[in-house]
Amino acid sequence: MRLQGTHHVAIICSDYARSKAFYVGLLGLRVIAEHYREARNSWKLDLGLPDGTQIELFSFPAPPARPSRPEACGLRHLSFAVADVQHCKEQLEQQGVAVEDIRVDEYTGRRFTFFADPDGLPLELYEVIDPARS
Repeated sequence: MRLQGTHHVAIICSDYARSKAFYVGLLGLRVIAEHYREARNSWKLDLGLPDGTQIELFSFPAPPARPSRPEACGLRHLSFAVADVQHCKEQLEQQGVAVEDIRVDEYTGRRFTFFADPDGLPLELYEVIDPARS
């Protein structure tokens, strides 16, 4: 088996309209497709990042809360490659998003920070010079 990369990450949200506004309007992800799945009373929104990676945003009636503190076993966070962490942090803060202080990865020397989506999913901005190489 030879994996070629990440195709998509699936996220379940509690408020579809709020999360769609966050990922499309605030983070600027491109809408690839949007479908209402009547049998599940659920939306499925396919979003694209510039490198081809996709996010599937799902809504379901009354999903359980995601355990995050203390950290639970499973996917810890979703990280986005950016060219300038400081600039992105400032842009998010101007839109009212709480962003942690910028830190430096002790192993790579790269700058990074965390913020959360509307449901508290931890999101990371990780500074890279060339996203294809990092």
